[in-house]
Amino acid sequence: MTLKEQPKIELHLHLEGAAPPAFIRGLAAEKREDISGIFDEGGGYAWRDFRHFLRVYEAATSVLRSPEDYRRLTLAVLEESAAHGVIYSETFLSPDFCGGRDVTAWRDYLAAIEDAAAEAEAKMGITLRAIITPIRHFGPEKSRDVAICAAETAGRFVTGFGIAGDEMICEPKDFAWAFDCAREAGLGLTAHAGEWRGPQHIRDTLAALAPSRIGHGVRAIEDLALVDELAERGTVLEVCPGSNISLGIYRDWRKHPIGQLYDRGVKVTVSTDDPPFFHTTMTREWDRLADAFDWDQGVFDTLNRTALDAAFCDRDTKEKLAKRLEPRA
Repeated sequence: MTLKEQPKIELHLHLEGAAPPAFIRGLAAEKREDISGIFDEGGGYAWRDFRHFLRVYEAATSVLRSPEDYRRLTLAVLEESAAHGVIYSETFLSPDFCGGRDVTAWRDYLAAIEDAAAEAEAKMGITLRAIITPIRHFGPEKSRDVAICAAETAGRFVTGFGIAGDEMICEPKDFAWAFDCAREAGLGLTAHAGEWRGPQHIRDTLAALAPSRIGHGVRAIEDLALVDELAERGTVLEVCPGSNISLGIYRDWRKHPIGQLYDRGVKVTVSTDDPPFFHTTMTREWDRLADAFDWDQGVFDTLNRTALDAAFCDRDTKEKLAKRLEPRA
């Protein structure tokens, strides 16, 4: 079995951020929208830094305007993920982009996405679950509406709640109401932290929001006491090395702290974040990590088991996935 074919679990994937550039260009052409400025000469997404990345991301998302658009997007994204051996994926979805935080409109978008997920599971063997996320830089008040959308649709497909966007905007405690609402609805909790801000931001996020997982969390390495605390608590980090390197947080793969975090007992997982923006895939992530840290199949098996244990899905789904992760004779 090739590295590409090996089964993989991915916990940190933004649906719009995983949109193939060709898909977005085609959708823009159908709608007669000129968003050519967000692409480079090779047809990929063009951005300069994180703030500009967010603007390009939102420009690409602007052509996604209907439940049918999101149904098609979901199929395109899952086809790409499945081609790289992903058998289970959790994707961030935001009612900010899907129906303007109106619960009725949100249900329509969600139904289309879930329909596409069911089709992909039947045809491609990949299972999808949704983590509902307010956008941090849209503000705390809007996050409450997003949390209500999440709570109203919590169930087999909507299994998690998180927060994404510009880490420099607002503080974790500003989103406590939204997280409490999601927690009461029985949703698993994760939060982006420790990507652009340092260890204290991770501590503040854990204290204010009490998530079981942290999106990124790599800046914890700057405070080894925090690293040991994360290991002791069993907090799972959704690490996206290719994203961190592409955005310039770390210079290269060997300088990335995932190796140190793993060695110190932190539960780390590997994901692609926004793969076409960062020119990565799950295959590439595994390949580069194996090269950078001499990780063998045993390490990647551990990463998969950690991700499956931390996944926001029901027991039956986990049992089925566990069987697919068993080594083949």
